[in-house]
Parts: sequence; C-alpha cells; structure tokens
Amino acid sequence: QVQLVESGGGLVQAGGSLRLSCAASRSILSLSAMGWYRQAPGKQRELVAGIISGGRTNYADSVKGRFTISRDNAKNTVYLQMNSLKPEDTAVYYCKAVGPVYDSRTYWGQGTQVTVSS
Repeated sequence: QVQLVESGGGLVQAGGSLRLSCAASRSILSLSAMGWYRQAPGKQRELVAGIISGGRTNYADSVKGRFTISRDNAKNTVYLQMNSLKPEDTAVYYCKAVGPVYDSRTYWGQGTQVTVSS
C-alpha cells in the first residue's frame, strides 16, 4: 500500500507561483511512476505532469513552459512548481502513484485546492 499526501495549495493571484508537494509513504524509487492531475468543477480529471522512475517527464500542453515536476528521493516527495498561474489553472490537484512492476496498482492522494484569481 502507498499513502500520498498533497500540500502547498492555496489562493494566488494570476501570474503568481505555487509549489505543490506530494509525500509518499514509501520510497518513490520503488514506484513505476508519479504524476499530478487536476479536476475543475464540471470537468474531467486531466493529467498535468508526470514523471517515471527513470526520470522522463511529460506535461499537458496547457502547462508546458510554466509547470515543472521534480522529485526528492531522500524525502520521498514529488513536487509541482507552478509559475505564471492563470485562472484556468484553478482546480483540485491530485497526486497519483503507480506501484512497482510486481504490483502496479494506482494510488491517489486526497487533493489540494489551487485557486487563481483574475
């Protein structure tokens, strides 16, 4: 089992920055992938950024150049640095983890609210 806890959300003005953190209950090196998703009211949950165990990253087109996903293996934590925030970025942001090859279950955090004012 993997427990994920997100933090760092809040209210920010357009153009501002936030850094989200996702702390895992086990070494993130043992996981196949980590990622950030978001869901706005009335919309489907969408991938924002992902990182696989080898370090490759991918981003939604809407956040490329503004968001950066990174990890600190010693702290079992994945980060999402969000710069140049727009009102359209307002959503609940969720951390997702995929277990190791021998147990590839998906785990979700409870989410953290990000609100960007105009």
